[in-house]
Amino acid sequence: MPKTSEPVVAVVGSSMMDMTCYAEVLPTAGETLIGNLFTTGFGGKGANQAVMAARSGAKVFMIGKVGDDVFGKQILDNFTNQNVDSSFVGISELATGVAHIWVDGAGENRIVIVPGANHDIDVDVAVNAINSISDLQIVIGQCEIKQEVTLAAFQAAKSRGCTTILNPAPYQPLSEELLAVTDWLIPNETEFSQIHPDHKHPSDDEIISSLRPGQSIIVTLGSKGAAMVDSDGNIYRATSPAVIAIDSTGAGDCFIGTFAAGISSGMEPNQALNLSCQCAAISVTRKGAQSSYP
Repeated sequence: MPKTSEPVVAVVGSSMMDMTCYAEVLPTAGETLIGNLFTTGFGGKGANQAVMAARSGAKVFMIGKVGDDVFGKQILDNFTNQNVDSSFVGISELATGVAHIWVDGAGENRIVIVPGANHDIDVDVAVNAINSISDLQIVIGQCEIKQEVTLAAFQAAKSRGCTTILNPAPYQPLSEELLAVTDWLIPNETEFSQIHPDHKHPSDDEIISSLRPGQSIIVTLGSKGAAMVDSDGNIYRATSPAVIAIDSTGAGDCFIGTFAAGISSGMEPNQALNLSCQCAAISVTRKGAQSSYP
């Protein structure tokens, strides 16, 4: 991976407006309950990861699309405020993506996303962006945009010698072509089980190591921290500080943005792993996604 005096990260992915409802208990089918609070905030897995990487000291470029509407304008303004370069964020005729989020009294969430403009990102535009960013080191992708766009961006990144990080969320079947150009696969526990051919839960080191022999993987484990297996088969675990969770929205994105900035700045992966767990733990003690990031 090329090294420069300043870590350079590109995120090809989603930008959304989060609409979050907080309630002690979430309603079941056909039930209406009174909630405690409603908020709007900036989200989308790609944008979240970009913002956290920027807060962690990286020079970050966002590659994506928003709608020609009030949410899209607000998202672009937010990128400017967060020191994320949005030169490669296009304007779509489709509406800006939105996420409807319910958070219960224990801080656990349920989310429905409507991708909108995020599914209008052009493959050629993404590839041209990857090829044009000077001193690029890390490219991050997720599954809130079309997989063909992520694949093309990762292929372009690998041809430049960049390191690629794939967060397979929300889960969808991953092509062998995409996995072949993914250096770091970072699922959570649920996504790990969905990806594993036998749908095994990441309950021990042997199971975690079995998913990608000879390739790197990190599994985020919520309050239990994270487990990492590098390409040599070495296993590392990082614990999460004990905190009182208020809202877990975006915690995984916080982890990934921190990790990307860490390794691009020269940290050893196990050091970046520990830092990422600490930052993600802080984020769950605050409401929202980007608004909760340290």
